[in-house]
Amino acid sequence: MYPPLLETDQTRCYNAAGKIMDCLGSAQDAAWPKYLMPAAKRFQVHGDVVLDTLSGALWTRNANPADFPLNWAEAHAVVADMAARKAYGCANWQLPPRRLLFSLLSHQHINPALPAGQPFANVFSGYYWTADTCRRLPEQAWHIHLGGGRVARVRKDEAALVWPVCLPEMEASAALSISPEGRFCAEGASVRDTLSGLIWSRNADPVGRPLTWEEALAAVDGLNREALDAATDWRMPNIRELESLMDLQADSPALSAGHPFTRVRDVYWSSTTSVYEARYAWALYTRDGMVGVGFKPDAGFCLWPVRS
Repeated sequence: MYPPLLETDQTRCYNAAGKIMDCLGSAQDAAWPKYLMPAAKRFQVHGDVVLDTLSGALWTRNANPADFPLNWAEAHAVVADMAARKAYGCANWQLPPRRLLFSLLSHQHINPALPAGQPFANVFSGYYWTADTCRRLPEQAWHIHLGGGRVARVRKDEAALVWPVCLPEMEASAALSISPEGRFCAEGASVRDTLSGLIWSRNADPVGRPLTWEEALAAVDGLNREALDAATDWRMPNIRELESLMDLQADSPALSAGHPFTRVRDVYWSSTTSVYEARYAWALYTRDGMVGVGFKPDAGFCLWPVRS
């Protein structure tokens, strides 16, 4: 399990009408400090491959080496052939794990949804396969849209693009070896995630009802005034933080076995706007772990507060 990237690169705030607004006091994703490594430093070009220094993964610089969309089996055959040939000196080419491909995404740029200054070529603004099967529907696999950033499932006999990754032989670290069963530690009315270090409300719906996006942002102030679990630094999570909760080996909800959360709902708002259409915000669907969007004025999604 790869340690999740917890920050987005979103630097602008948007109201419910999709208009750019002042971030001061908004509690949106972009209102919080950013400590992301610049793309020019994160990605190191070595001829036809690019090293991601954040994960240690090696990507083909050409983000579409197969040229055409393929089904999932065909995609696996392409990377298996690359591994057998030791293409670019690597014998471990494969389809990227979902979280690894998700870590490449930008939440401030679209078409492609990759960070400013990234060095990749031939990036298609469409869906790319991941290596992960949907547990609840095993005839489907996860793919990610490199135009806007959606993470969705699709039948394996459908077609998507292939971006091979070579994964290094990494020594087990504390972050990589945490067992799912021991991941979440209950601490009073809070739960500490030992993988990410984030602290979540144990009650996954403390407000008790679906909200609009702006209502959810405002509701955090109420939780802080009430000092939920004696804390006053609760906030709405960004979309990377929400996605980091997901265990793709589980479903309904996609949370690790034995998790201590209560009142887990189907879908949650994030503090991150979808810049593909800024009247929408990113949302997490917990049944399988899909990352989609919600129309900000609709009171259909819940709030799951987090603190660092």
